[in-house]
Amino acid sequence: MKYLKFLSFLFLLIFTACQGQDNSKTISTTDTATKIEVIDFYGTHRCVTCEAIEANAKYTIENFFQEAVKEGKVEFKTVNVDDEKNYDMAERFEATGTALFINVIKDGKEQHIDLTNFAFAKGKNKEAFSTKLKEKISEQLKTL
Repeated sequence: MKYLKFLSFLFLLIFTACQGQDNSKTISTTDTATKIEVIDFYGTHRCVTCEAIEANAKYTIENFFQEAVKEGKVEFKTVNVDDEKNYDMAERFEATGTALFINVIKDGKEQHIDLTNFAFAKGKNKEAFSTKLKEKISEQLKTL
């Protein structure tokens, strides 16, 4: 029984360690472009779900937003939060490990839309992940 409680605690600890809070915030930026960035933050040591999040986000962009990518309206980025050169960006998004954001840049402002909890919930289900991410990006493209 103690073993089962320990395993439950360990699972809960590991599962929540990779997740962030769902929130959005808007900040000023010097970037004058009007575009959407899909940003996959990650740490050097990644779990299977963390790797699936990147693969499925990349798949979604490449398969459903080819034209928007060519037009410069959508961009996919991966950012290693453990790399010193990325500290400022990770801090701006409050990303300390694996996190997925849509960053809408418009009129000198960035809107950070945190999709981390969604990404962990659907990360290993390519179809569900891709469908929902496609919907979120399409929704934001309409605002540009």
